[in-house]
Amino acid sequence: MSTIEKRLPAEKGEALIQELLEAYPEKTRKLRAKHFEVATEENIESSKCSVKSNIKSRPGVMTPRGCAYAGSKGVVWGPIKDMVHISHGPVGCGQYSWGTRRNYQNGVLGVSAFGAMQITSDYQEKDIVFGGDKKLEQMCREITEMFPLAKGISVQSECPVGLIGDDIEAVGRKMTKELSMPVVPVRCEGFRGVSQSLGHHIANDAIRDHVMGKGSLEESTPYDVCIIGDYNIGGDAWASRILLEKIGLRVIAQWTGDGTLNEVSIAHHSKLNLIHCYRSMNYICTTMEEQYGIPWMEYNFFGPTKTYESLRKIAARFDSTIQENAERVIAEYKAEMDAVIAKYRPRLEGKKVMLLIGGLRSGHTIGAYEDLGMEIVATGFEFAHKEEYTRTIKDLENGTILYDDPTAFDLEFLAEKLNIDLMGSGVKEKYVYHKKGIPFRQMHSWDYSGPYHGFDGFKVFARDMDMAINSPVWGLIKKTV
Repeated sequence: MSTIEKRLPAEKGEALIQELLEAYPEKTRKLRAKHFEVATEENIESSKCSVKSNIKSRPGVMTPRGCAYAGSKGVVWGPIKDMVHISHGPVGCGQYSWGTRRNYQNGVLGVSAFGAMQITSDYQEKDIVFGGDKKLEQMCREITEMFPLAKGISVQSECPVGLIGDDIEAVGRKMTKELSMPVVPVRCEGFRGVSQSLGHHIANDAIRDHVMGKGSLEESTPYDVCIIGDYNIGGDAWASRILLEKIGLRVIAQWTGDGTLNEVSIAHHSKLNLIHCYRSMNYICTTMEEQYGIPWMEYNFFGPTKTYESLRKIAARFDSTIQENAERVIAEYKAEMDAVIAKYRPRLEGKKVMLLIGGLRSGHTIGAYEDLGMEIVATGFEFAHKEEYTRTIKDLENGTILYDDPTAFDLEFLAEKLNIDLMGSGVKEKYVYHKKGIPFRQMHSWDYSGPYHGFDGFKVFARDMDMAINSPVWGLIKKTV
């Protein structure tokens, strides 16, 4: 089949989408059409985007989305390292959650850090019939015996728990009093909402109601900040924290990568909340602004260009000392970043990239790819809301295809027609593109690499993109597209 030229004119992009939609039955076609947009000079300038998002997936199509349980346990609560997080329900969901994200943590596994451990109530048929509240109570008691250094417990409810009506809130209250530690019930049953996005919201509500504001900070400074929405995938939060501390700020909490229960409880003492993943943590930032008057701002530490911009924007919120420090840090790293670009850009210039990631990276990573001379020809999100699309479209080139919740068929069709050089998505898509002979990077957890944030991360990012695209193995594979 024929391929499309490297950079699509907007009208050809529209025609390509129409060709894609023709494969669907008429009713489905009308619904799927709402999920596509082509960036034009007009909508780029106005930042307007007509993509419909945060609506339920069409039954019968293959969606890459996750569920509310994944959003709560797998994203927000799971990285809090000194708590034990119970997957409350049958073993299946809990087993899937074990080790699927690379939330790096300092501490001794099973002693002071528990993030890589899988603890499930393992619901059986009798629990469905008679309820599992007593079983959950006993689990909490056993956890305190087995892990005496654990600071708290969260109960992440799976679908059957909500369907049979177990009262995990009552268990939480009883066990909190009995064990003298927070036992937090989280109503994140997978059937709630249209994607994992609602799971983020539910998780934040549980933090607000049970943890936030309950801790005290011994000594406060004017430079106290929180890193919000960084889950320390491959060490990202550590790479970001290095830069923030180098410009003179004090990070009092990481939400929630390598974070602790105490950090979450004292975050209300922050002078500025810095949010990286807007989709998963904007709720808590707005809540802290309303309740404690803490301002917040987004930042982007993907690639040197965006990192320079973000450091300057962050420093502008503080005094001249911090601003001068930011310029000094930028100058310190610039030669090194220029050298990385000089090394890898000639090997990656003009390579076409297609992305489908969660509620952040499909937009945030654009600058890092462009620093290496790579072109984003199509991008989109699994579970984003309207705000992500209106922000992302302004960063796209004319003719770039933008999509929401695309099906497996949509992605494979576009990858073939656009003749892409690299696909960046999640692990569910990875091996399909390998079989097609298309280089792939797993952009949910950095394909067992990382970090990708900050200056240290960009060196790894550039190396990994070059390694993926220019590996000699692709010359040995006969493409099926």
